[in-house]
Amino acid sequence: MVTALIFAGGTGKRMNSRSKPKQFLEMHGKPIIIYTLEHFEYHDQVDRIVIVCIAEWISELKGLLKRYGITKAATIVPGGETGHDSIYNGLLAMEDSAARTDIVLIHDGVRPLINGDLITENINAVRKYGNAITSEPARESVVRSVDGESISEVPPRQQMYTAKAPQSFSYKEIRQLYERARRDGIKTIDSAHLCSIYHVPMHLVASTKNNLKITEPADFYIYRALYEALEGQQIFGI
Repeated sequence: MVTALIFAGGTGKRMNSRSKPKQFLEMHGKPIIIYTLEHFEYHDQVDRIVIVCIAEWISELKGLLKRYGITKAATIVPGGETGHDSIYNGLLAMEDSAARTDIVLIHDGVRPLINGDLITENINAVRKYGNAITSEPARESVVRSVDGESISEVPPRQQMYTAKAPQSFSYKEIRQLYERARRDGIKTIDSAHLCSIYHVPMHLVASTKNNLKITEPADFYIYRALYEALEGQQIFGI
């Protein structure tokens, strides 16, 4: 079985949106979270979707799932204090129904610019290599600073990538990693970081272009422009 674990537990403080969390902001009358979910809903290898959502917005989300025909959303659970906690909550919610060899695709609810091919590549990579970390080549030089003032290293740009999503694993592997992190008191930015801490080999999958995570107001407007450009390509063949 293949499960998409979508975490949409953030309140979107950096979006400066007082009315609703960022994942519920609308573009052309449809919430961002729905654009994201549709990629997994319409993929023939994804069997179900587990969503981690802000507790106060679960009722709203259920209404949206019904309105837009998202039928694979089997489970909705409340989010945690951090993204790390939200992913852990989602993994816990799967424990009674997921086999240890099941595949889990972990994805941000506010990262809608992916496609079916990327989902397929993630699934195939987990089957072949054990996991898949969607990544994009760095477009600019990356510098490393320990103290935030002086630059200690500038790695070769051709070796640098940005970790994106989905980040995909067997249920057994990723559940064990989050359990271990819980015992050790560790919380990470994403699952790839967790793998790095525990020296788990990771397989790189090339991201789609413009795999944007909508975090700040500018991201929303960039997303809208990119979405409209993609729609134009479909209509006019440009």
